[in-house]
Amino acid sequence: MLYQNRFGHFNFSKALLLGGVCTALLTGCNQSAQDTGSTDSATGDAATEMKNVAITAIVEHPALDDVRKGVIDELNEAGFKDGENLTVNFQSAQGNTATAGQIAKQFVADNSDVIVAIGTPSAQSVAAATSTIPLVFSAVTDPVEAKLVSKLDGSGTNVTGGSDALPYEPQIALMRQIIPSLKNVGYVYSPGEVNSTIILKNLKEKLTPMGITVHEAPAQRSTDIAMAARSLEGKVDMIYTSTDNNVVSAYESLFQVAKESKIPLIASDTSSVARGAIAALGVDYYALGRETGKIVVRILNGEKAGDIPVYTPQALDLYVSPKNATAEGITLPQAVIDKAKEVVE
Repeated sequence: MLYQNRFGHFNFSKALLLGGVCTALLTGCNQSAQDTGSTDSATGDAATEMKNVAITAIVEHPALDDVRKGVIDELNEAGFKDGENLTVNFQSAQGNTATAGQIAKQFVADNSDVIVAIGTPSAQSVAAATSTIPLVFSAVTDPVEAKLVSKLDGSGTNVTGGSDALPYEPQIALMRQIIPSLKNVGYVYSPGEVNSTIILKNLKEKLTPMGITVHEAPAQRSTDIAMAARSLEGKVDMIYTSTDNNVVSAYESLFQVAKESKIPLIASDTSSVARGAIAALGVDYYALGRETGKIVVRILNGEKAGDIPVYTPQALDLYVSPKNATAEGITLPQAVIDKAKEVVE
């Protein structure tokens, strides 16, 4: 559970206090279930004792929220129902890596059955806190580079999960189809987020041989996003945004700069189209959450995390917004609109 004060801000001290109380109560509930030998005959596949799944996200924004919803829905469908034979404890780090580390330590102290970490910084925090409790990450672009696993086909450790890695070729093809004369691409990103630095490196490797220059605009915090975007005015033909958590959480401020500067935004997170991007080619984060949930179910049913390969989606969805394109000084080609899964107005 995410504890908030009356102003809506995360209160971690209160979360720790109440978390300790809940843990004590949960321990009693587990013992009672074991003593009575109770089972859930309606579900069959679900465990016969109360399970505790802890979920943490580095920040809350639509894509990561969809992952969490997908995980919980998959657990429910598999017979693990929150409040019946399952306790789900969700806490957000609100974009703060220090808080992510505190949450990870608390979840380990709670002796959770499985910890689900959404976003690379949260996953890295949990991995640093335990080598025994199963860790299932999600929405991590490169789990090997992030040092969460050494290989994707079964880590042999306590870690597995779901990646949101995207092939670069379709992303670049979309950029060039929308702007055929593309020569300069802006990239706003968080230098402290490994996903984003990897994407920057790969973009340069892919685009430079095509005669396209990548202009980087680092932003340490979400409040720096607008200023970073303004530094690209007059230098770029478009701004490409990845699934960088700080950038996505502050997308409205980026959209404001794009409208004022007439710089089109092209994203790899489809939920960003409703918030200002003119087009996005990316994974379905709710579906990624469902696949992540399937991994959690397998672990709750007795499989070892290290024996389960990392899941990576194969299908990509295209979302477009002609309205946003007009606001950002460009007209979307009809061929792009015709290919879209969803047209956002």
